[in-house]
Amino acid sequence: MKKVIFFLLLIPFWASAQQQNIQDFVIKENLSKNGKLAVIALDSIGNTNETINGNYMFTINGFSQALQFHDGVAVPNQKIESSTFVFFNHKNQEKSKGRLFYIYKTDNGLSPFAISGLMFLIIPAIVLGIAYMFKKVIMTAIALAIVFFIFNHSQGLDLSKIFESIFSSLKNLLG
Repeated sequence: MKKVIFFLLLIPFWASAQQQNIQDFVIKENLSKNGKLAVIALDSIGNTNETINGNYMFTINGFSQALQFHDGVAVPNQKIESSTFVFFNHKNQEKSKGRLFYIYKTDNGLSPFAISGLMFLIIPAIVLGIAYMFKKVIMTAIALAIVFFIFNHSQGLDLSKIFESIFSSLKNLLG
């Protein structure tokens, strides 16, 4: 009987508490619509992780702050006065998770929009690609125009006749 009681007393030492980690999070407007945001902890499939309770360290726009979570939801102390960009970062034992949000403030409340970090690479790449293609098109058009004017000028075709031909073609096309 003493052995059974001894083993029953050791069971709490063998059982280990499961770590509560915030794997992912999302930002929404606080339900009270008081100009504050709510940080909602998510599980691996994107549902609210209601087992998250207690203090968790977040970095908000470079300032460390302990957020008090209750049933997976925490509200930072800062009130949003105008539309702004906000970067939230949380580091747990395994990994760090950071997200950039644009908070759009209207009379109706706050609307957070998540911004992917890849957009900071994709948008400049697209702009540079368009500029490069436009540069090639412009250079090709200039070269063709120079060749066209050289060949046509030597054959008696001057600039006024070219513009007159263009306008006439446009009138025929439109009318």
